[in-house]
Amino acid sequence: MKVISCTKAHAQPILEIFNDAILNSTALYDYKPRTLQMMDTWFETKSKNNFPVIGVVNDENELMGFGSYGTFRAWPAYHYTVEHSLYIRNDHRGKGLGKIILREIIQEATRQNYHCLVAGIDSTNIASVNLHTSFGFEFSGRIKQAGYKFQRWLDLDFYQLLLHTPEHPVEESF
Repeated sequence: MKVISCTKAHAQPILEIFNDAILNSTALYDYKPRTLQMMDTWFETKSKNNFPVIGVVNDENELMGFGSYGTFRAWPAYHYTVEHSLYIRNDHRGKGLGKIILREIIQEATRQNYHCLVAGIDSTNIASVNLHTSFGFEFSGRIKQAGYKFQRWLDLDFYQLLLHTPEHPVEESF
């Protein structure tokens, strides 16, 4: 198993992981499966903003999971904060891949001088909560009934990790 930087060549396996999460879980508050065309736009946004897409592949070079981060909110004062997500292929969950990907996300965010990592986690996703808290993420709030999926209201919990970067933050105009 090895960590890779995903490219558009990984769009299909990422799409399959996304769509499984959309159709079978509350990890994504989405209803409809995504398309390859949507993945093109997703990768273009990641590339344009220098946001990494980190993957883990097995010895056969099959993508087992991935993670990334992106803009938390579009206003300039939030430019040191990013919201991340990570997804593991359903047949590879429970093998420690989330730890590998989250560690890489934290390292890359630190390298890029971000200060705050935010995770929006469905309140019933105990595995994700446990993963994040094991890395020092702290519960920072709940939005009750933020989503509606599978005929029920979903509460969205936020967890955050403060990094020691940047050394000299500045107010910038974007």
